[in-house]
Amino acid sequence: MLDLRRQYQPLHAELLAALEHVLETQQFILGEQVSAFEQAAAAQLGVGHAIGCSSGTDALWLALAAAGIGSGDAVLTTPFSFFASVSAILRAGARPVLADIDPTSFNLSPAALERVLNSPRGAGVRAILPVHLYGQCADFPSFARFGQERGLVLIEDAAQAWGAEWNGVKAGALGLAAAFSFYPTKNLSAAGDAGMVATHSAEVAERACALRQHGMRRRYYHDELGWNARMDGFQGAVLAIKLRHIERWNESRRRVAERYHALFTQAGLAESGPYPQHGVILPQEQLGSRHVWHQYVIRSPRRNELRTFLTARQIGSEIYYPVPLHLQDALKDLGYKEGDFPEAERAAREVLALPMFPELREDEQQTVVSAIAQFFS
Repeated sequence: MLDLRRQYQPLHAELLAALEHVLETQQFILGEQVSAFEQAAAAQLGVGHAIGCSSGTDALWLALAAAGIGSGDAVLTTPFSFFASVSAILRAGARPVLADIDPTSFNLSPAALERVLNSPRGAGVRAILPVHLYGQCADFPSFARFGQERGLVLIEDAAQAWGAEWNGVKAGALGLAAAFSFYPTKNLSAAGDAGMVATHSAEVAERACALRQHGMRRRYYHDELGWNARMDGFQGAVLAIKLRHIERWNESRRRVAERYHALFTQAGLAESGPYPQHGVILPQEQLGSRHVWHQYVIRSPRRNELRTFLTARQIGSEIYYPVPLHLQDALKDLGYKEGDFPEAERAAREVLALPMFPELREDEQQTVVSAIAQFFS
């Protein structure tokens, strides 16, 4: 699925020198390396402020809390995402409300969201949290319209989407605030856990900075209840170096995706329409979107059998995500049941992520597609 050694080797000496500098300066928590990364990251995203933190999960909570989302509020998001998209809402003291996904992009459906807003469940919704799933921005103009018409706060879950764009605006610069993850599998990855909040708002940024340090604005003076969610110096050093390469790596991912498209089409496996019948449905880049291909996700009606077949041939694959959030045991109290979100549930039965990283070779992709062709033959 992913070979980080191919990315690490060309940067070996530079990364070790940066880590040695952290050891020499002993700025292990926040410090100059983190500050330098924050400034460069904000400039690349086109936002005024970037706040480094300890994980993407903490970034989601910080973005929500710093934007003033808390007890008594409801936040509308997708049931088809990583668990943190909903757990961060609960951690902020708010109530998650879910709406179904678009079957083509797998992102939150504006039409489904509007139906929920107009239903009894939509009462008390104060914010929308779209997830830019698999590296493609959700339909943000539609959500921005709802936000303007109904006075809703827009916060991006951009954990998988560093460098993605909608109509030329970077993920992270679309809403009031955004959360990024730098987990080692992400397009822009740390050497451990790390995350970041991005925002245009000086007020949100100031509060996020305080909340990541136990609510302190002055050392040992706590204005509110925060958390220990600081980025460490080693991660800041690694990320500052990798940030200089991320645009090139994302372009390489786009070429890998284009090769997959071509190979599947040549093999006669690609089907049209949102749902697979006999072959596979390929992922699509939406009009107005610049996809950064964090994952290359196909749909298959025989997904589980196909994955077993690939595993037997030592070909990596992964299911993101096998259980929609509304069916997770830990979230039963949300009051949803099977059948409430048919698009998310069907996607969970059919999606399969194939190997995807910038250094993936064409012959390796041919091996993957040939194996899938053999499975369907």
